[in-house]
Amino acid sequence: MSYRGYHRGMSTRKERLTVTVDPAFIEAGNDAVSEGRAESLSAWVNAALAERVARERRLVALAEAVSAYEERFGVISAQELADQARADRESAVVVRGNKPKSNSRKTRRGGAT
Repeated sequence: MSYRGYHRGMSTRKERLTVTVDPAFIEAGNDAVSEGRAESLSAWVNAALAERVARERRLVALAEAVSAYEERFGVISAQELADQARADRESAVVVRGNKPKSNSRKTRRGGAT
């Protein structure tokens, strides 16, 4: 979702906050503003905080779902997790990755080596 689309769902009343952050984060926020990806540094920070809140809510929901599953079916064992991880790797489709290694001898057009 773009910042502008996200911003429409936020409240219009804001509260002032003073925080200390790493300089690299300030630079990244200012870059976002100068590149038109955020209206202001405050807006960029607000969006980052909202993303963090959403992520933490998803993690709580996931933990609750796992807990409910384990209540019903028993604790998920380390072996079950390892088996599932292996099955996931085996069925994964690589969409990005290292290109296959080519022959170290490169040939030039025209047949010369």
